[in-house]
Amino acid sequence: MKGPLAGLMQQAQRMQEDMKRAQDEIAQMEVTGQSGGGLVSVRMSGRHEVRGVTIDRKLFADDPEMAEDLVAAAINDAVNKIAGLSQQKLGNLTAGMNLPAGFKLPF
Repeated sequence: MKGPLAGLMQQAQRMQEDMKRAQDEIAQMEVTGQSGGGLVSVRMSGRHEVRGVTIDRKLFADDPEMAEDLVAAAINDAVNKIAGLSQQKLGNLTAGMNLPAGFKLPF
């Protein structure tokens, strides 16, 4: 291929490689979600695998329903942190591209 189309294809291939590399980096990241002022902590990988949960034991004795709610909140906090890191890292790759509004990568 010659001309502008060849250049566009090379650019797309480089972007695809960069995207894969960024996704691999995200998968290796680990975040900690917290709730209840640190009473509950959840460690989660960039692949959304929970690696560990820490719960203040006193919380179970005082209010087990609250402990359940705080675990859910800590998981949600970790998921939101991963989403933010992903958006930041992948957003840098698509900066400068004139993508239509609402178009998201990866699909």
